Amino acid sequence: MVTINDIARLAGVAKSTVSRYLNGGSVSAKTKEKLDRIIAETEYTPNAFAQSLKSKKPSMIGIIIPRLNSYATNEILSSIDEELRNKQYQLLITNTNQDIGREIENINTLSRQKVAGIIILATVITPAHMKAIRSSGLPVIFLGQKARDSYSIVHDEVEAGRSIGQHAIDLGHKKILYVTVFEDDVAVGQLRKKGVLDILTEHKDIEVKVITSDFNYQKAYEQALSYLPKSDATYCICATDNIALAVYKAALTLGKKVPSDISISGFGGYDITNLVTPSITTVKYHYKEMGRIAVENMIRLIDGEEVLKCITLGNEFLPKESTAKL
Repeated sequence: MVTINDIARLAGVAKSTVSRYLNGGSVSAKTKEKLDRIIAETEYTPNAFAQSLKSKKPSMIGIIIPRLNSYATNEILSSIDEELRNKQYQLLITNTNQDIGREIENINTLSRQKVAGIIILATVITPAHMKAIRSSGLPVIFLGQKARDSYSIVHDEVEAGRSIGQHAIDLGHKKILYVTVFEDDVAVGQLRKKGVLDILTEHKDIEVKVITSDFNYQKAYEQALSYLPKSDATYCICATDNIALAVYKAALTLGKKVPSDISISGFGGYDITNLVTPSITTVKYHYKEMGRIAVENMIRLIDGEEVLKCITLGNEFLPKESTAKL
């Protein structure tokens, strides 16, 4: 691996001269031409992280994610990475495995590592989060959860919930099972559920039972094996596509047919919902657009410009084969 010392030796100049050149400092035209040629020949790549620590304006953006095995997270990350590269910034990713304590710890760690700003895909937002953010002095943008005293980009969860609830009504279902997640997750556990239940409870002849499940596919599958045999619901609305896939598998394991015995739908618009047969009804969320806007707003905040405190993105209802009329 070629180092800055190798470049200096080949060019016959001091290491400080190479460093100054790499960081945009002033060097003679002759030296610049020589360094351009040597770097091209050796295919030397500067360490962006080290450069950002040395420069007055950091070129690293930190991002905190809740888990690695998430379609939504991967879609957002790929969009953010592409946008940042186009703007000459690098991405530093930290994973918390849905541990709130690690989220706080990572905010402090990224602050010490001199990143220019932090993007957080938070499951929850606590006073401890906000305290760490204030201490960092950095621009911070939350994705997916609305923060009262910080910047946020969120999905229209209530409208998404209402669209699925209305779909169940239009298909004539009277007994509905709603599989949610813990309520500390305001976006999914509260607002998404509110959208579903608000529209269903407008109809007195509809019976709704709420079950709390887990984001994890295997855990959601095992839970579904337990509650599905006890339910007479003809439609199961799942809080995420991941849960919908778990319920789908559990239903098949129990000998139920989808959608003739039970209709199933989710939220997210994951690609895999099109790969199973029958394909799964869902609400598509615009994750890549969220990533694009996050980068755009972060750069503006770093440059001292004003941005909206909260941006709400719409979604798209996608009826497919897993739901049917009674």
